[in-house]
Amino acid sequence: MNFKMGLDLGWASSNSKEDNIFCWKGAIKGSIETVFEGTEYRLSLSFSNDYPFKPPKIKFQTTCFHPNDDVYGNICLDILQNKWSSAYDVRTILLSIQSLLGEPNISSPLNTQAAQLWSNQEEYRKMVKKPPTSA
Repeated sequence: MNFKMGLDLGWASSNSKEDNIFCWKGAIKGSIETVFEGTEYRLSLSFSNDYPFKPPKIKFQTTCFHPNDDVYGNICLDILQNKWSSAYDVRTILLSIQSLLGEPNISSPLNTQAAQLWSNQEEYRKMVKKPPTSA
């Protein structure tokens, strides 16, 4: 599947460096009927030699105003930390991050401003719709 075709499905991934199979790029679209609808986010995926027994390191490359994402693009998602399973593949990871967009864990935020604003979806949407920048 090529990168663009996959993104039409809501997520995509591909090897980003032909000489390094451990570095990938990914993208997800915001889910329909969430404040993220119509958005698109780029991610970097870095796999260690221990994969699939250790999770990949994943960061947003596009700025994402979200309770579980910090200004450096780090993502707080349990399956990328203590709930990792070697059964997870890239598709599962990207779909989980896409799901996290619309259903954040505001009790454990990396971005406290986003967590506090989450309850006011109209104002939150304004922050999400700001022009993207690279993280």
